[in-house]
Amino acid sequence: MPVTNGRGGDVMYGWIWRHLPGNAFVRALISVALVLGTVYVLFQYVFPWAEPLLPFNDVTVDGQ
Repeated sequence: MPVTNGRGGDVMYGWIWRHLPGNAFVRALISVALVLGTVYVLFQYVFPWAEPLLPFNDVTVDGQ
């Protein structure tokens, strides 16, 4: 269910789609490139930076 602004329109994705240049095919290509770029930045820079800050290695196992 999309997030709406109370007037029935999409807020974030609709705004991005309306501001991309070109026809629907060009907008779809740009959207895919934006998503891939965001995923690349997350995996290359954000996740490695945040990994030492997260408690993934602080596990507790019951010794039985």
